[in-house]
Amino acid sequence: MPLHFIFGASGAGKSHYIYRKIIQESMEHPGRQYLVLVPEQFTMQTQKELVMMHPRKGILNIDVLSFERLAYRVLEETGESCAQVLEETGKSLVLRKVSQEKKKELKILGEKMKKQGYISQMKSMVSELKQYEVTKEDMDIMLDYAKDKPELYYKLKDISVLYQGFFDYLEGNFITQEEVLEVLGRVAGRSKKLSGSVMVLDGYTGFTPIQLQLLEKVLPLCETMYVTVTMDDRVDAYRQGSPHHLFHLSRETVSKLCKLSRAVGSQVEETWVTGKGRFSHNKPMEFLERNLFRFRKDTYRKEQRAVHIRESQNPAQEMEETALIIRRLMRKEGYRCRDFAVITGDMETYADHAARAFGKFDIPCFIDQKKSVFMNPFVEFLRSAVDMLLENYSYESVFRLLRCGLLDMPGQDMDRLENYVLGMGIRGFRKWQEEWVLHYRGEKPEEVPEIEKIREGLMELLLPFTEQMKTRKGTVRERVLAFYEFITACGIQEKLDRSQKRFVEENAMDRAKEYAQIYPMVMDLFDKMTEVLGEEKVSLREFKELLEAGLSEVKIGIIPPSSDQVLVGDMERTRLKDIKVLFFVGVNDGKIPREDAAGKILSDLNREDLRASLVALAPTYRENLYTQRFYLYLNMTKPSDKLFLSYSRADDEGEPMTQSFLIGAVQKLFPGLVPEYPCRDAVWKVENPQSALEYLASGFKEILDREPSPLWKELFSWYQQQEEWKQTMQNMVEGAFRVNPEDEIGKSVAQALYGTTLENSATRLELFAQCACAHFMAYGLELRERARYEFSPMDMGNVLHSGLESFAKKMHQSGLSWTALDEEQMDEMADACVEEVVSYYGNTVLKSSARNEYMVSRVKRMMKRTIWALTKQMEQGAFTPSRFEVSFAMADSLESINIALSKEEKMKLLGRIDRVDTCEEEDKVLVKVIDYKSGNTSFDLLALYHGLQLQLVLYMNAAMELEQRNHPDKQVVPAGIFYYNIKDPVVEKIEEEEPEALNRRILKELRMNGLASSDRGVLEKLDENLSANGTASLCVPVTINKDGSLSRNSSAVSPEQFRLISNYVNLKMKEIGRRILNGEAETLPYEMGKRNACQYCPYKGACGFDEKTAGYRYRRLNALMPEEIWDKMRDGEKSERLVDKEV
Repeated sequence: MPLHFIFGASGAGKSHYIYRKIIQESMEHPGRQYLVLVPEQFTMQTQKELVMMHPRKGILNIDVLSFERLAYRVLEETGESCAQVLEETGKSLVLRKVSQEKKKELKILGEKMKKQGYISQMKSMVSELKQYEVTKEDMDIMLDYAKDKPELYYKLKDISVLYQGFFDYLEGNFITQEEVLEVLGRVAGRSKKLSGSVMVLDGYTGFTPIQLQLLEKVLPLCETMYVTVTMDDRVDAYRQGSPHHLFHLSRETVSKLCKLSRAVGSQVEETWVTGKGRFSHNKPMEFLERNLFRFRKDTYRKEQRAVHIRESQNPAQEMEETALIIRRLMRKEGYRCRDFAVITGDMETYADHAARAFGKFDIPCFIDQKKSVFMNPFVEFLRSAVDMLLENYSYESVFRLLRCGLLDMPGQDMDRLENYVLGMGIRGFRKWQEEWVLHYRGEKPEEVPEIEKIREGLMELLLPFTEQMKTRKGTVRERVLAFYEFITACGIQEKLDRSQKRFVEENAMDRAKEYAQIYPMVMDLFDKMTEVLGEEKVSLREFKELLEAGLSEVKIGIIPPSSDQVLVGDMERTRLKDIKVLFFVGVNDGKIPREDAAGKILSDLNREDLRASLVALAPTYRENLYTQRFYLYLNMTKPSDKLFLSYSRADDEGEPMTQSFLIGAVQKLFPGLVPEYPCRDAVWKVENPQSALEYLASGFKEILDREPSPLWKELFSWYQQQEEWKQTMQNMVEGAFRVNPEDEIGKSVAQALYGTTLENSATRLELFAQCACAHFMAYGLELRERARYEFSPMDMGNVLHSGLESFAKKMHQSGLSWTALDEEQMDEMADACVEEVVSYYGNTVLKSSARNEYMVSRVKRMMKRTIWALTKQMEQGAFTPSRFEVSFAMADSLESINIALSKEEKMKLLGRIDRVDTCEEEDKVLVKVIDYKSGNTSFDLLALYHGLQLQLVLYMNAAMELEQRNHPDKQVVPAGIFYYNIKDPVVEKIEEEEPEALNRRILKELRMNGLASSDRGVLEKLDENLSANGTASLCVPVTINKDGSLSRNSSAVSPEQFRLISNYVNLKMKEIGRRILNGEAETLPYEMGKRNACQYCPYKGACGFDEKTAGYRYRRLNALMPEEIWDKMRDGEKSERLVDKEV
């Protein structure tokens, strides 16, 4: 029963030697059992290698196993009953349950155990304590040692509680994976499989205490136990060196094995494999193996092409360069995909980049990484279903469930349902149970019954599940059963099967395998939850935590679909075999060596503090640095031909990164080795049809400026001839030479959309003047932003408008004058009007939240201030309100709103004038039009000229025609058109200021803006204070100079100018109406100074406007002085043509 070490450096041929030896012995002793133990992830590769090496291509008496597989084989052979093994998922479930039960005992970890990742960390802690055989007595020793360190003491106390509680819960029912080897150790002596066998331990860099205990019991049973150990032949294998020595881990392993050999009375033998092995024809790689991380090292000064260092801008470029080099080596030097491997210390960053890069260059690759299931639609379905119940059917949770795509609801129905829920503010399970009969603003009432049917169908599915799950304390078994019935009712398994078949048809094999595995894995999780915690009563939130803990441990493992693939893996986990070219990517500081994982239960500082307690625990980060260096040595000496080390200058977010110490260490060995940089020329990437597209695209950008290269022409011609690439080429050409089409939908389409009688509001005409495309989207396609159950600034304006309308009606019905009310009566009536509007506005949205109820009080305050200001303005003049909220529909025979565009076409204008004031004289009627605005709208003559502000003049034309009908024997004269901006201004406080003076300052802030008649008599009717020279009006935008003239800042025009803009606006509206019916829909937004049509346009994400694309530009409008505008209006009137000069 000798213990036989096979020593040799990395690449010397240790595995090859021992495999040859046992193959030979197995043929000579067919009755003897040969057991080859390798790490779990290495078993299949080792089996394949032994079969290929065996002369008979079969290994009948050679068994390749891992420690765990050996345990199950022996337990099966001996008939030993073993409690059920609790896997990683089960551990998480039990720890979650124990942490809930022991919550009051946990001083530090109590609340933290609910956070994402803490259960996984605690599970690792439990595994570590078990692997290192930490007993209750050992925990007491550590606690006693830490009593003077409160933070460490209470943390250890919590760990002890959870550790003890975990195993108390398992006692008699389950054992952990770590305990399986303990069971094997107890029955090993009864095993015929082990008795007299030859055992080989290959591929291990060390052994855990439990594994060593097992080997101590197995060694006496074996004929011989061979152990391969990586060791330099210049090193004394039996001498315990310092931890920073490269082969310290190997020496430590030898020391522990020798100790157990002495304990069982076994002799120790050794064989040194000193050949050059895989480096027999590669001097640079042989030199690297002999000198890397050694204290005494030489330098390689000859020219060599085996070791390379590459620098890239970022990880994406780094992986693309790697794929490109692989493709080139395959083409030029005849390598196969299986000859390459890519390893990294940061799989999270590089795995996705690798998949994209290798896909681009059409290189088959296998990414050796278990995939989390949290992004799978089925898992999202489970999580969102629980969240929906916990959040009481909140909008977000319900549609998170619906958008998983696993419910039988068409996308259009889902969109309509979502629009209704947003528009009506549907929240809570009770609202989802009620019948939906109301409609929101902008929705057609006839659509509500259809949406109600969608709701009914959904609730038929969700209601049974909700009823079963909503109990405060149900058992885990009951909740799992409810979930299973819900999953069955939704037909999830069939849908996943269909998706899996579709992925197979699309040759997306990774996705296909994921969808094939996910349903059985979830069912297995449900089985474990029922088996481990079945009768435990848990709340819904506790159940969610258990489910999340279980799902976090479910990982999708993909078996390589082919042997001829590039392997991409982690530098510690992935096992490399027979690799010719190795790419080591991400060789940056912080990744190589890998930074200490944050958030461990016991920090390195804690472990250092506990070292003196003499209780063995896992090594600290500092100790692991030397171990990482050993793994670097093993990996860098795996390739037989070439080694590429690469690093990035910045991460994916653009943050700078530095190269790892490893780069400098290799450069010291090879002084002539300098970093290689990516070729900037896109032609370098022309390796396959997919990657050549990038070169082709770069040529499209330059083709307008210069003649393309012969290579570019040849490539373009080739793609054009390939049927599978024709559509791609068409898309690229259209994208490269895309210009803004001169969009016209045509007259016939326009008439089909709008009819021959165009019903337009001033707002619609102004929108067309801003951008014809925006008008088409709004009124042709009728695209609208989603209605939301909220109180927006626009809603506030609507409420204030409605409140003012209600106030005016009440005043009219009561026969009272605005100026007749005292302030108390005015405020009381204002409050009543606001309450009246609030009671029916937006389906009670104003009562839906405390914020919105506050907005009601704000609206009331603004309403009172507005009525006060409007009343004060009335008191200053001779005008009285004659009409409020004058709808054009009530006076549709007016010429000013019925405009003939052609013999067949006409335009009918729609609108509502907020207020018309009149002042009657003996032979004439003065008319003043006021439009209430909740923003900061100001009158702009230039905007009017360009068609961007037509409303006030249109309203004046309609109001004057109405008044002319009512007063046929009098002359109707425009007195002014004004905007009143509804607001409650804040003015600076002045000490000891009289109330009268304060009110004047407030009125000044609330002064109307617009155009007033410049006639002095009319101005005095607008504000009696203007009868005196040197006066500024508090009502209208007019100031009288001391000499009786109007100030330069006054906004006043002559009656002739009023007539001029009236005619101009009529002509402008005709022009816009004709253009609409002619089908204009061009994407040509206006720009005037710092303003443009795109600033607040809701369609700017859909129209495709981009100044960088040929043909797209702003329609830049001239900035004209007022006199220039009047002159152009006169010229236009004379010629009956409108001039809208653009540059």
